[in-house]
Amino acid sequence: MPPRRVCLVLGTRPEVIKLAPVAAALRATGGELSPFVVTTGQHGEMVDQALRSFGLRPDVQLGVAHTAAGIGTLFDRVAEALGSCFHEVRPAAVLVQGDTTSAAAAAVSAYGSSLLLGHVEAGLRSGSLQEPFPEELNRRMIGCVADLHFAPTQRAAENLLREGVGAEDVLVTGNTVVDALRMMPARERFADPSLHDVDWAARRIVLVTAHRRENWRRLPDVCDALVQLAARFPDLELLVPVHRNPMVGRVVRARLGGVRGVRLLEPLEYGDLLEVLRRCHLVLSDSGGLQEEAPSFAKPILILRECTERPEVLTSGFGVLVGTDTRTIVDAASRLLTSDDAYAAMLGGRNPFGDGRASVRIAAALGRRLSTRVMPPTLSRRTPRSLRGITHP
Repeated sequence: MPPRRVCLVLGTRPEVIKLAPVAAALRATGGELSPFVVTTGQHGEMVDQALRSFGLRPDVQLGVAHTAAGIGTLFDRVAEALGSCFHEVRPAAVLVQGDTTSAAAAAVSAYGSSLLLGHVEAGLRSGSLQEPFPEELNRRMIGCVADLHFAPTQRAAENLLREGVGAEDVLVTGNTVVDALRMMPARERFADPSLHDVDWAARRIVLVTAHRRENWRRLPDVCDALVQLAARFPDLELLVPVHRNPMVGRVVRARLGGVRGVRLLEPLEYGDLLEVLRRCHLVLSDSGGLQEEAPSFAKPILILRECTERPEVLTSGFGVLVGTDTRTIVDAASRLLTSDDAYAAMLGGRNPFGDGRASVRIAAALGRRLSTRVMPPTLSRRTPRSLRGITHP
């Protein structure tokens, strides 16, 4: 019997990072399951960069570019394109990861096509539909239609059980980001040559990222905090990869361009980002992924948000919520930069995000569920009209 195709839908860089090890685990099932990678085009260039980092090539590229038309329009375009793709490919199952618009559209499209749907990194909840926006809504939507919920932590699983998901459909796996980190070894050379100009030995490096939609209007306050920290601590070098969204880039470049002690960078290739994490002293970020990656490298992270759907990073001690107020950020960072005891106190916990075998557990659970499910019809040899023009690499 040919392997059952499992469609992995990738719209953004975090989805590539967290589903790449799942693709590897599916390939390792001895011919039982086979990954079928579909990219939506939500974040084109950054997804391509991440795919190269993991040696992945998409089987189908939908090319639905993320324009300024808005979230609803992007959702509609992705759902329509995926509906045609699923009709042609007829995968045995669809896997989505996290909380992106691509993931939500894929979930609804898979549901409409009566396909088995698995949600990787299921059950995260902040409790606020506005933070993170629109990710909290996307997660809840996916949770309504998923058949299998792969929760990264026990707390995430408990969220799902409280919402009425059956215990037989929830599996605590750990977070696949830990699996991904183990696929990316340390490197001596950076892909970005500007990183070789950093004096890693003599300066304390602070990695800073800020891009969340709900923080756009607060970016000037965050930038002001960075300016004050750079002035207060001359031995710091703040590395700031600037997100490609122009709403972010315009503010960051205007506020931080030319500031002594601040180095503005292009978005980092994933291997470079991980190497910066290995070498840095401190992380300031509103990123969800970095909240998981920082504990994996035993680095303290000050979270530039008012709430988080990853409370484990707080209870483990690695993270502190500081929001976006200038004074609060400066005070919290200054405490860690002046007190060895305060810094060490954030590093005594245990990584709450798993042991690096989440992907193997996901592949095994998917195989078990599919063994009791009737196979979908074989692939159609005719390409539906709505799929013509889609690129097959």
